[in-house]
Amino acid sequence: MPWLLIAVSSYLLGSIPWGFLFARAKGIDIRQKGSGNIGAANAFRVMGKKWGYLVFICDFLKGFLAVEIGLLLATWFQVNLGLGSIIAGIMCVVGHDYPAWLGFKGGKGIATLAGVLLAVFSPLVCISFGAVWVVVFLIARYTSLASIVAVATLPIAAASFVSKSEPDFPFLIGFCILMAALANGSLPSAREFWGLAGHRKLVAL
Repeated sequence: MPWLLIAVSSYLLGSIPWGFLFARAKGIDIRQKGSGNIGAANAFRVMGKKWGYLVFICDFLKGFLAVEIGLLLATWFQVNLGLGSIIAGIMCVVGHDYPAWLGFKGGKGIATLAGVLLAVFSPLVCISFGAVWVVVFLIARYTSLASIVAVATLPIAAASFVSKSEPDFPFLIGFCILMAALANGSLPSAREFWGLAGHRKLVAL
């Protein structure tokens, strides 16, 4: 029962499509504009910097809050806190990527994943994730490539900054591997990326 409650509540929070809602309030169907993605990068492109940043912050916060709520529920039911936070983080990203309200077609989960990382791990893991993304983006100028590299290196960052004596260490590393697979599953493959390389700043948020 507690695991189901954590999973469902986290999915519902993650499935709130902020990019779609803000665009709809302005009379825009963001799915029909730009890349068609509902995430922050396309919001930035379609509605401007202010709205792009706002969507990023909202997507980031729902990832962070989902884990915090998961921890509260795990504490209330007196179950494993680490596992509760991991389930919450996974289901929040799944909700963002596959919201039932939009035909299971959502964003790419990068901003939401960043919020989850900050709640689950020490700030160093989140900083490492963000730093890799920024460096790759500044070099290549493609958000999709930056996201692919950032999520691919996530398990390495976690293994580097999480103490091996941490009781939930195997769960945390497994979580990172699963998140990398989930995020990369919704991002362009290498072949698709290079095929689309003529388009600047591919959306991956």
